[in-house]
Amino acid sequence: MAPPRTPPLFITLSLLCILSLIFFYLYSTSTVPPPPNSRTDLSQDRIKVYVSPLPRSLNYGLLQNYWALSSDTRIGSQVDNEIRSKISPKQPVKSLPFPENPIIKQYSAEYWILGDLLTPEHLKGDSFAKRVSDSREADVIFVPFFATLSAELQLVVDKGVFRKRVETNEDYVRQRMVIDSVKKTEAWRKSGGRDHVFVLTDPVAMWHVKDEIAPAILLVVDFGGWYRLDTKTSNGSSSDSMIHHTQVSLLKDVIVPYTHLLPRLHLSENQKRPTLLYFKGAKHRHRGGLIREKLWDLLIDEPRVIMEEGFPNATGKEQSIKGMRSSQFCLHPAGDTPTSCRLFDAVQSLCIPVIVSDNVELPFEGMVDYSEFSVFVAVSDALKPNWLVSHLRSYSREQKDRFRRNMATVQPVFQYDNGHPGGVGPIPPGGAVNHIWRKVHQKLPLIREAITRERRKPQGVSVPLRCHCI
Repeated sequence: MAPPRTPPLFITLSLLCILSLIFFYLYSTSTVPPPPNSRTDLSQDRIKVYVSPLPRSLNYGLLQNYWALSSDTRIGSQVDNEIRSKISPKQPVKSLPFPENPIIKQYSAEYWILGDLLTPEHLKGDSFAKRVSDSREADVIFVPFFATLSAELQLVVDKGVFRKRVETNEDYVRQRMVIDSVKKTEAWRKSGGRDHVFVLTDPVAMWHVKDEIAPAILLVVDFGGWYRLDTKTSNGSSSDSMIHHTQVSLLKDVIVPYTHLLPRLHLSENQKRPTLLYFKGAKHRHRGGLIREKLWDLLIDEPRVIMEEGFPNATGKEQSIKGMRSSQFCLHPAGDTPTSCRLFDAVQSLCIPVIVSDNVELPFEGMVDYSEFSVFVAVSDALKPNWLVSHLRSYSREQKDRFRRNMATVQPVFQYDNGHPGGVGPIPPGGAVNHIWRKVHQKLPLIREAITRERRKPQGVSVPLRCHCI
C-alpha cells in the first residue's frame, strides 16, 4: 500500500513560512538601529521646558557685572583681564562670553543650557528640549539663575562675608531673590518644587538655600559639595564627612560634566606616549582628597610617572596639554570633591583616566560606559606600595589602543560649547546639553509620582525628610 501523499498546498505554505522566517532573520540582523543621539530619536519625545521669568540681573546681568570689574586678581584670571579690556560697553548683554578663568569656566553648564533654551524654535535643530510658554504644559520648570557666577562674583568682591546671611553678601541676596520669586508661583505650589531644575555645578552655588531647593531636580557635578555636619552624631567633631541624603539623590538629580579646559585631541592626531602615568594639580586637599597626598608620596619617585604641582593659569594649561597628550594614563584621585574637570580634560586628550575612588558619581551613566575607556581602582589597592604602577603596566598595547578608540567616540558627549555668541544657537546634537535633558527626561516618572503622593497626603501630615530623595 502506497504511503499517503503530502498535500501540495501544505508544502507550499510550509515553504512560505520558512522563507519568511529566513527573510525576517536576515533583515533584523543586518539592519543597524539609529544611534541614540540621532535626529530621529531626538524628535520622538522631546522634553517640554518652561523657563521661569527671573529678572535679567540674575543671569546675563551677572555676566555684565563680571566683565565690568576693573580686574580679577585670582589665579588664572589673566585671560579674562585681556578679554575685559576688549569688550565694548555697547555690546549686547546676551552676546557676552562666559569667563575663561578656569576656576569659573569649568562650571559653565548654566550658560550653555540657558543659551539652548533661548534659541528660537526654528533654529534649535536637534535640541532635545522644547521651550513652552505655559508652565502648565511643561514637563519641568527651568530656573535661569547663574548660581556659579553669582557665587564667584561675591568671592571676588568680598570673600569675607560669603558664608554669612547678611545684606552685604550680594550672593546671598540674589539667592533669596530667586527662591522668593519661584516660591510665589503656581507651578511651585503645585509640585512643591519637585519639577523645578536648578544648575548648581559649583559646590558652593546657592549655599544658603540648599535646604529649600532640596526637593527640586539639581544639576550637579557630583554630590561632594553637599557635605553636612550632623551635630547629633559627630560628637563635636568638625569633620564634614557625611552627605546629607535628604537633599541629593541619583533618583531625582542629574550628574553633569564639568566643562573641559583643554582642547580636543582627535584620534588621528595621537602620537607616542612615553609617560606611563601623569597628574597635575594641588597635592594638599581636604576631606576625601587626603588620599591624594598619600598617592603622591607613593608615586613621586616612580620611573615614567609625573606628579606635578600646578595651578589653573595659562602656564599650567600648556603644561597640562603637553603632559596629558604624552601620557598613557592620567591619575584622578578625589580632591575637595570626588571629581574634577581633570577627568574631562583627560578624555579630550585621549589619556586613559585612572579613577581612584570607592564612591564616585559620573555624568550620563547608563548612556556612557566608563569602563570601556577608564581604569577604576579601589583606594585600598592604590595605596599598596608598587601596586598601581604594576597594574597599569599590565595593560597590553591592544587594550590601551581600544580604550583610546572608545574615548574618541565619547569626546563629543562632554562638549558644551556651541560656538554661538552668548551660547544662543543650535547645539551639538550629541553633546552635553542634550544628554543632560535626556537624563532629566528619564527622571520624570519618579518625579510625577512624588508630586502625586504629595498631593494626596492628608493635611497636617509630614513626610520624613529621607523621602526628599524622590
